[in-house]
Amino acid sequence: MAQRALRQWAGSGVGLFYAIANALDGLSRAEAARLAGMERQALRDAVVRYNAEGVDGLFDQPKGHRPEWLTEAEQATLAAAIFKGPDPPVDGVCTWTCEALAIWISEKFGKSIYPDSVGRILRRTGMSRQKARPVHPKANPKAQERFQK
Repeated sequence: MAQRALRQWAGSGVGLFYAIANALDGLSRAEAARLAGMERQALRDAVVRYNAEGVDGLFDQPKGHRPEWLTEAEQATLAAAIFKGPDPPVDGVCTWTCEALAIWISEKFGKSIYPDSVGRILRRTGMSRQKARPVHPKANPKAQERFQK
Protein backbone atom coordinates (compact mmCIF):
# COMPACT_ATOMS: atom_id res chain seq x y z
CA MET A 1 0.00 0.00 0.00
CA ALA A 2 2.83 2.40 0.82
CA GLN A 3 4.45 1.61 -2.54
CA ARG A 4 1.25 2.53 -4.36
CA ALA A 5 1.07 5.78 -2.37
CA LEU A 6 4.47 6.72 -3.79
CA ARG A 7 3.12 6.37 -7.35
CA GLN A 8 0.05 8.55 -6.72
CA TRP A 9 0.16 12.32 -7.27
CA ALA A 10 -3.25 13.44 -5.91
CA GLY A 11 -2.45 15.19 -2.62
CA SER A 12 -5.39 14.14 -0.49
CA GLY A 13 -5.31 10.54 -1.72
CA VAL A 14 -1.60 10.14 -0.92
CA GLY A 15 -2.07 11.14 2.72
CA LEU A 16 -4.93 8.69 3.07
CA PHE A 17 -2.81 5.96 1.45
CA TYR A 18 0.01 6.54 3.93
CA ALA A 19 -2.35 6.63 6.89
CA ILE A 20 -4.06 3.38 5.93
CA ALA A 21 -0.70 1.74 5.11
CA ASN A 22 0.63 2.72 8.56
CA ALA A 23 -2.53 1.39 10.21
CA LEU A 24 -2.19 -1.88 8.29
CA ASP A 25 1.47 -2.11 9.38
CA GLY A 26 0.38 -2.26 13.00
CA LEU A 27 0.40 1.37 14.19
CA SER A 28 -2.56 2.56 16.19
CA ARG A 29 -5.08 4.62 14.24
CA ALA A 30 -4.25 7.70 16.29
CA GLU A 31 -0.52 7.36 15.52
CA ALA A 32 -1.15 6.56 11.83
CA ALA A 33 -3.38 9.61 11.50
CA ARG A 34 -0.84 11.85 13.26
CA LEU A 35 1.96 10.70 10.96
CA ALA A 36 -0.19 11.40 7.90
CA GLY A 37 -1.11 14.86 9.24
CA MET A 38 -4.80 14.27 9.78
CA GLU A 39 -7.33 13.69 12.52
CA ARG A 40 -8.21 10.22 13.72
CA GLN A 41 -11.82 10.74 12.60
CA ALA A 42 -10.66 11.55 9.04
CA LEU A 43 -8.65 8.32 9.00
CA ARG A 44 -11.66 6.38 10.25
CA ASP A 45 -13.82 7.87 7.47
CA ALA A 46 -11.12 6.95 4.93
CA VAL A 47 -10.98 3.37 6.20
CA VAL A 48 -14.76 3.07 5.90
CA ARG A 49 -14.61 4.40 2.30
CA TYR A 50 -11.65 2.10 1.54
CA ASN A 51 -13.54 -0.93 2.85
CA ALA A 52 -16.64 -0.01 0.86
CA GLU A 53 -15.13 1.19 -2.46
CA GLY A 54 -11.54 0.04 -2.46
CA VAL A 55 -8.69 2.32 -3.51
CA ASP A 56 -10.98 4.54 -5.63
CA GLY A 57 -12.89 5.50 -2.49
CA LEU A 58 -9.82 7.35 -1.18
CA PHE A 59 -9.95 10.01 -3.89
CA ASP A 60 -12.40 12.86 -4.21
CA GLN A 61 -15.45 12.01 -6.24
CA PRO A 62 -16.82 14.50 -8.77
CA LYS A 63 -19.50 16.67 -7.27
CA GLY A 64 -22.90 17.00 -8.82
CA HIS A 65 -24.24 20.34 -10.00
CA ARG A 66 -27.49 22.16 -9.69
CA PRO A 67 -30.21 20.99 -12.08
CA GLU A 68 -31.22 23.21 -15.00
CA TRP A 69 -33.71 25.94 -14.15
CA LEU A 70 -35.83 25.09 -17.20
CA THR A 71 -36.57 21.50 -18.12
CA GLU A 72 -35.74 20.14 -21.59
CA ALA A 73 -39.37 20.52 -22.68
CA GLU A 74 -39.49 24.11 -21.42
CA GLN A 75 -36.22 24.91 -23.22
CA ALA A 76 -37.67 23.45 -26.43
CA THR A 77 -40.80 25.57 -26.01
CA LEU A 78 -38.65 28.64 -25.40
CA ALA A 79 -36.56 27.94 -28.52
CA ALA A 80 -39.72 27.50 -30.62
CA ALA A 81 -41.11 30.80 -29.32
CA ILE A 82 -37.84 32.58 -30.10
CA PHE A 83 -37.67 31.20 -33.65
CA LYS A 84 -41.34 32.04 -34.25
CA GLY A 85 -40.85 35.57 -32.96
CA PRO A 86 -43.08 37.60 -30.70
CA ASP A 87 -46.66 38.54 -31.49
CA PRO A 88 -46.81 42.28 -30.66
CA PRO A 89 -50.49 42.42 -29.66
CA VAL A 90 -50.14 39.35 -27.42
CA ASP A 91 -46.57 39.61 -26.13
CA GLY A 92 -46.34 43.40 -26.02
CA VAL A 93 -42.94 43.51 -27.77
CA CYS A 94 -41.86 43.50 -31.40
CA THR A 95 -38.46 41.82 -30.79
CA TRP A 96 -37.31 39.43 -28.11
CA THR A 97 -34.92 40.79 -25.51
CA CYS A 98 -33.68 38.98 -22.43
CA GLU A 99 -35.99 41.11 -20.30
CA ALA A 100 -38.99 40.33 -22.51
CA LEU A 101 -38.11 36.62 -22.50
CA ALA A 102 -37.80 36.64 -18.71
CA ILE A 103 -41.33 38.06 -18.48
CA TRP A 104 -42.58 35.54 -21.06
CA ILE A 105 -41.01 32.65 -19.11
CA SER A 106 -42.60 33.80 -15.85
CA GLU A 107 -46.02 34.05 -17.53
CA LYS A 108 -45.72 30.80 -19.49
CA PHE A 109 -43.97 28.51 -16.98
CA GLY A 110 -44.57 30.30 -13.68
CA LYS A 111 -40.83 30.50 -12.97
CA SER A 112 -39.26 33.79 -11.98
CA ILE A 113 -35.96 34.23 -13.78
CA TYR A 114 -33.48 37.09 -14.03
CA PRO A 115 -32.74 38.44 -17.56
CA ASP A 116 -29.02 37.58 -17.28
CA SER A 117 -30.00 33.98 -16.62
CA VAL A 118 -32.03 34.01 -19.83
CA GLY A 119 -28.85 34.96 -21.68
CA ARG A 120 -27.01 32.03 -20.11
CA ILE A 121 -29.82 29.64 -21.08
CA LEU A 122 -29.70 30.95 -24.65
CA ARG A 123 -25.92 30.46 -24.87
CA ARG A 124 -26.17 26.96 -23.43
CA THR A 125 -28.77 25.99 -26.06
CA GLY A 126 -26.63 27.37 -28.90
CA MET A 127 -28.48 30.64 -29.43
CA SER A 128 -27.36 34.22 -29.04
CA ARG A 129 -28.95 37.01 -27.07
CA GLN A 130 -28.27 39.37 -29.95
CA LYS A 131 -31.34 40.38 -31.83
CA ALA A 132 -31.97 41.27 -35.44
CA ARG A 133 -32.18 44.86 -36.59
CA PRO A 134 -35.55 46.24 -35.44
CA VAL A 135 -38.35 46.41 -37.99
CA HIS A 136 -41.61 48.22 -37.38
CA PRO A 137 -44.46 45.69 -37.31
CA LYS A 138 -46.57 47.80 -39.71
CA ALA A 139 -43.74 48.48 -42.15
CA ASN A 140 -44.57 48.04 -45.83
CA PRO A 141 -41.69 46.31 -47.65
CA LYS A 142 -43.01 47.28 -51.12
CA ALA A 143 -43.18 50.95 -50.18
CA GLN A 144 -39.63 50.77 -48.80
CA GLU A 145 -38.42 49.16 -52.03
CA ARG A 146 -40.08 51.89 -54.15
CA PHE A 147 -38.53 54.55 -51.95
CA GLN A 148 -35.01 53.20 -52.48
CA LYS A 149 -35.22 53.26 -56.31
